[in-house]
Order: sequence, then C-alpha cells, then structure tokens
Amino acid sequence: MRDVLDELVGRYSAGEAVALGTVVATFSSAPRAPGAAMLVAADGTVAGSVSGGCVEGAVYEQGREVLDTGTPVLRRFGVSDDDAFAVGLTCGGIIDIFIERVSAADFPEFADLAKSIQTGEPVALATVVDHPEPERVGRRLVVWPDRVLGDLGTARINAAVADDARGVLATGRTGTLHYGVEGERRGEGLSVFVSSFEPPPRLLVFGAIDFAAAMARLGAFLGYQVTVCDARAVFATASRFPEADEVVVDWPHRYLAAEVAAGRVDRRTVVAVLTHDPKFDVPVLEVALRSEAGYVGAMGSRRTHDDRMARLREAGLSEDELARLASPIGLDLGARTPEETAVSIAAEIISLRWGGAGTRLSEASGRIHRES
Repeated sequence: MRDVLDELVGRYSAGEAVALGTVVATFSSAPRAPGAAMLVAADGTVAGSVSGGCVEGAVYEQGREVLDTGTPVLRRFGVSDDDAFAVGLTCGGIIDIFIERVSAADFPEFADLAKSIQTGEPVALATVVDHPEPERVGRRLVVWPDRVLGDLGTARINAAVADDARGVLATGRTGTLHYGVEGERRGEGLSVFVSSFEPPPRLLVFGAIDFAAAMARLGAFLGYQVTVCDARAVFATASRFPEADEVVVDWPHRYLAAEVAAGRVDRRTVVAVLTHDPKFDVPVLEVALRSEAGYVGAMGSRRTHDDRMARLREAGLSEDELARLASPIGLDLGARTPEETAVSIAAEIISLRWGGAGTRLSEASGRIHRES
C-alpha cells in the first residue's frame, strides 16, 4: 500500500471509492513481493503495480468489477492457470492478489492508518482475505503496539490476530497468517494478510565527498531515509547533497552516539563510512560496531583497512565486533566511479539482507528469491 499511499489518501479524502489490489502471497519466482499494490480509480486512473506488467490488465478489470459490487476478491495467477498465460505471467511464478474497495464507508479506519504511516508511527493492517463465510472476507483490524481499531468478526479472532500482528510488525515483515475459522492457532480456513508499516530504514553516510553524494542518491532511490554527516561545514551542505533527507555538520562519532542513545539506530540502519581519515572513521566505527546497526561498512584500500583494523583493536573492539565490519566496502563489481561504487555498496547491502551470494544469476542454479 505504501507505494500508492499518496494517491489513495487523495482519493479517500475527496470522498471517492477506489479498488485496491494487493499481492498477499507469492510462490517461486513471482515478480513483486507481498504488499505490492495497485490502485484502480473510478475514472480509470491506475497507480502502482502488482506484477511489473504481467497481470495488471486482469487486476484492472477485476478492480472495476469490485468497485461496482463492493465484494472483495482473492485471485491467484500462476503458470498452471490458463489465465496466467493469457495475461502474460510466464516467469514461473504464482501470485495471490486480494482486490477490495476502499472508501470512507468501506474502510472508516483508513484515515488513522494513513496518518500513522505518514508520520512514521509503526502500524500494521490485518485483512481477512479468505474465510468460509464470504461476509467476513475483507474485514480489517488496524494494529498499533498499544491499541487496535476495527473488527475481524469475533473477540477471539481479534485477540489472536492483534497479538500476532504485533510480532510481525516488530520484525518488519509482511505476509499471510493462517488460523481456524474462529481464530484457532493451529486451525485452517481463515487467512489474514498483515501489512507492516514501519518508518523507512535509515542510511547514515559519513564523509561529505563525491562518493557520498552518489550513495545518497542511490539510498534515496532504494527507499532509505538518508543522512549525510561531516564535521567540515564547507563540505556538508544541502546543495551538495540534494537527495539527502538531512545534512548534519558534526563530528561523525558524536552524532552517531547521540542517535544511538536516542534509540534511532536499529537493525535496519545502514552505516557507510566514506571518510578515508582515521581521525574521523575510527571513532565513528567504534560507535557503529557496538550499536544495533544492521550493516556497517567502511571505504578504503587494503592498506587502509589493515591500518584501520589495528587502530580499532587498540581501541578495545573485540574480534566479534570487528567481524561485523564490511571493509573494504561493497561487492567486487570492478567499480571505479562514485556512481559505480555506490551500486557496489548497495549490492552488498541487498545481498546481506536477503542472503544472496553476489554471483551472476546466469551462472547459478536454484531459487532466485530468498527469505531474509
């Protein structure tokens, strides 16, 4: 939903009803992950994508029908279905798409949900996508860490789903949960899709150099909230880093320590140290490697790396802490320019996140997509 949220909020606020198609499950090499969404408006406008082009036409037609009837529909597209070939899903994947009508009358809790997403407050949306009783399909429960809004049908279902949705939200995952028809933990018949909406992950770039500018551009493109930090005010300017969400003039280690103390550095935080200067990078790496940051990388040559490791050991870092450091930073792509280097760094981050090997897909075998 996040990728069509602005359009959805605008239509909702104007009193319009729209059809929203959401990927709720994928199998094999499906092109989009669960949570990918496509909006169909009454005037024919389309926003977003559920398959990168494979089934959009079919979802559009189904969305128009859902707009008229108000009845939600769960559709499966896969290579074993005639419909899949008709709409072009020949990549070998299978996707389940839930199509529902969204309006003030159909989804009165949406305004609260959207406000939380826009302000960065963690929130999850649980939607019944399959149930033997058709009238229960499409019911929603909005779940925050401290409260809920909506109703899935019974108190037992609400309690079970709210509890599980909070667990899903804490891990930042999105996916379908299965229960018995009345919310039994080990039963079957009830499927609930849970979308997690956490604040965007952070990319903290230290060192206001040309490589940092390229990294800020690519980080913003990948959906990170980007901060560039450098102690030199003449280099750390907003005009040099227009894609960054913020540019901070401060000593890197002091800024990062304050962010850690404030609880703003977590497992989704990426730290890229691009300074090349021991007086900057060693102190900030001390802080980063002892924090909860999910990725810590540092730029430099092999000689710089060896010197940096020796300095970090002198500073008292353990071998386990040092093992977290990606240095020299990035995958071996043969990168030379700042832009190519940024792609190399991003490739390493993505590879570590999803367990990829960083090899050419044409030379590998097995599944392309992995769980994190």
